[in-house]
Amino acid sequence: MLIDNSLVLSEGQSVLATAASTNVIDQTAAGGAHTHAAFIVRVDQTFAGSTAVKIALETSAASAFGTKKEVFATSVAAADLVAGATVVKAVLPAGLLRYIRGYYTVTGEGTAGKLSMYITEAVDL
Repeated sequence: MLIDNSLVLSEGQSVLATAASTNVIDQTAAGGAHTHAAFIVRVDQTFAGSTAVKIALETSAASAFGTKKEVFATSVAAADLVAGATVVKAVLPAGLLRYIRGYYTVTGEGTAGKLSMYITEAVDL
């Protein structure tokens, strides 16, 4: 699977507390949403301390995300957040606005855990 750097939302991002993804994708600059595109979330470091992480994909017309729309969300239990696991593999939802970001909501007090989130076209769902 090929990963375009302009479509990376998080790369080995430490997720110990609730936070937005490190990067925001501007679809205008990235060439727009692609048909049959997917987004993937991979665990880079096993989680400890937290009990679950809600992984969401948000979109907004403005880069500041003052008004945003959640287009995908799933909660993943800490037991499933182990290094090397792919915890999300989903078709990119319809209705995306210009900007896209990931958002991680952590339950509990995380002491370890890293995630990568990216968009790609080369996925076998």
